Amino acid sequence: QVQLVESGGGLVQPGDSLRLSCAASGFSFSSYGMTWYRQVPGKGLEWVATILRDGSETYSISVKGRFTISRDNAKNTLYLQMNSLKPDDTAVYYCAQRAHEPVGQGTQVTVSS
Repeated sequence: QVQLVESGGGLVQPGDSLRLSCAASGFSFSSYGMTWYRQVPGKGLEWVATILRDGSETYSISVKGRFTISRDNAKNTLYLQMNSLKPDDTAVYYCAQRAHEPVGQGTQVTVSS
């Protein structure tokens, strides 16, 4: 059974940084591309970033240059380093296997002064 547990969210001020983590279990983590999504209440899932099995990364235009996706296959963990946070980054962040829906509870990120 696929399990993905997101953590690391919180309340920060504009310009601050956060690092999100996603602990994976129940599947061969290194064999999958992985994705971060985010969602604002009342809106659909927004794709944030994807990292493939070979480590190649792609980003949405809204976060490119500020966020970095990475993975540690030895720890079965996905990360999202978020720098220069803006109020528009406020959302619940989810990780997922690439081309799959999120299955975890997500972690809330709130950017506010």
